[in-house]
Amino acid sequence: MAIFGLFSKGKNENLEKGIEKTKESLFKKLTRAIVGKSKVDDEVLDKLEEVLISSDVGVETTLKIIQRIEKRAASDRIMNTDELNLVLKEEIAALLEENHTDSISDFAAVVTSKPYVIMVVGVNGVGKTTTIGKLAHQFKNAGKKVMLGAADTFRAAAVDQLVVWSERTGADIVKQQMGADPASVAYDTVSSAKAGNADVVIIDTAGRLHNKINLMNELTKIKNVLQKVVPDAPHEVLLVLDGSTGQNAFEQAKQFTKATEVTALAMTKLDGTAKGGVLLGISDQFKIPVKYIGVGEKMEDLLIFNKSEFVESLFK
Repeated sequence: MAIFGLFSKGKNENLEKGIEKTKESLFKKLTRAIVGKSKVDDEVLDKLEEVLISSDVGVETTLKIIQRIEKRAASDRIMNTDELNLVLKEEIAALLEENHTDSISDFAAVVTSKPYVIMVVGVNGVGKTTTIGKLAHQFKNAGKKVMLGAADTFRAAAVDQLVVWSERTGADIVKQQMGADPASVAYDTVSSAKAGNADVVIIDTAGRLHNKINLMNELTKIKNVLQKVVPDAPHEVLLVLDGSTGQNAFEQAKQFTKATEVTALAMTKLDGTAKGGVLLGISDQFKIPVKYIGVGEKMEDLLIFNKSEFVESLFK
């Protein structure tokens, strides 16, 4: 079966290498599930359900996939196990399509306004600050002038880390002292960006308040002050999640979607985990498009998520 083939040399080797552990884990489980079977019956579907759940796709999304496969099997009077990989591939692609995951061509195409304001949210430890740095690098490589806003003023290390990233990438940064009002930092950042003709503004926000009621108030306040300078800002509220945490990422997504209107996902650390299925489940359950994925340590290893390339790489 093609589903169990090795990676072939493709145009995006970073992506293929980055999701290799997820691919290998999924396919090993699928192999065991259908060994000795010539057709997709209830037993195969039960085993497929177990495989998807154990791959951190999530119960609700798994059941949705299984129901769709059952429906297709009944209407098409298929299917044998050799066809299962194709059907599974098509249903995963369909889920991503339904969740409005767009296939943006490059980082320059992301920038649809000037300044294009991105507010980044997420708990500490998921790679939030690193993701901001890598975003800055990619936008700079795309010829854009970038400004960073260090609005996570509750944690000194967050500001220090962002300063390091600004130096590494050549992006400008606006910061204040630790404990300063985060909304004030955000306001200063977008004001400076407009005055300095910046193309992209990336605002870091506190990550340790995800389970406290005042997170909603804090994020709302930041959004309100951004709009005083740029009326339609933020153009993107980006939730950063650690793909290696599996089901814990679901809880983080739940908390942050309650606290603010999340418009896009960045899934980090996919290269170090076999739990990449969580990307599918979270996007489906919360109806949020996946926009970026982290597949390595290098600055170039933050990629724009292309659903077609992702599905093709997963099923090569």
